[in-house]
Amino acid sequence: MSKEQTLIYGIRSVKEAIESEKSLNRVYLQRGLKGASAFDLIKTLNKKQIEISYVPIEKLNRFTLKNHQGVVATIAPIKFLSIDDLSKIVEKKKDSCQILILDQISDVRNFGAIVRTAECSGVDCIIIQSSGNAPVNGDTIKTSSGAVFNVPICKAGHIKDGIFLLKQLNIKIYGATEKAKKNIYQTDFKSSQAIVMGSEGKGLSKSVIDLCDELIKIPLLGKIESLNVSVACGTILYEIVRQKGY
Repeated sequence: MSKEQTLIYGIRSVKEAIESEKSLNRVYLQRGLKGASAFDLIKTLNKKQIEISYVPIEKLNRFTLKNHQGVVATIAPIKFLSIDDLSKIVEKKKDSCQILILDQISDVRNFGAIVRTAECSGVDCIIIQSSGNAPVNGDTIKTSSGAVFNVPICKAGHIKDGIFLLKQLNIKIYGATEKAKKNIYQTDFKSSQAIVMGSEGKGLSKSVIDLCDELIKIPLLGKIESLNVSVACGTILYEIVRQKGY
């Protein structure tokens, strides 16, 4: 496969790519593939006049041994937004902008799950940095159920660049950390804000904590001291949804 292409797999991921008007270079389907979801995908492919190659499962397994569900496709790499694009998004949303900032989330499954929740909860943009973050690859796309095609992702040299810009645009920055004194249920999320989530092992870096306007935490009532980052992110984002009255 060419370096200029990204491999995606799974019925839902491929369908989301098509519906998001992504240019699929080629779609490989397992011969004899059955089921309502598969037939629906084939119908969509035919409607969009996308060429289908019916191949034995062995060929699909050579692409990936992950759960491809009998469907593999190649597309051009995901396009990331720039810092300039971020300012346009904020200006367009004005008083109801919701930004998610990820401080070096390295696990592709966590990253994909976070993107999926972000898309479902109406996040306007996700900010990641150029290095140290999980790649947007087939695993990410599959875990996100194709949500990476629907939510803008801005890649900055460092997430602090994004934070500085958001501060200039009067967006309040909340850092999620167990070190916070205030919990999310004591916090007013009704206006525009950015939530910063830290990495799986280290949490938020000190330099990023210092830039946050306020620190928030999720109440933990058991003996475990922290939640999985994708679960924590979902908890915070849906408290925001609740407060905004959707």
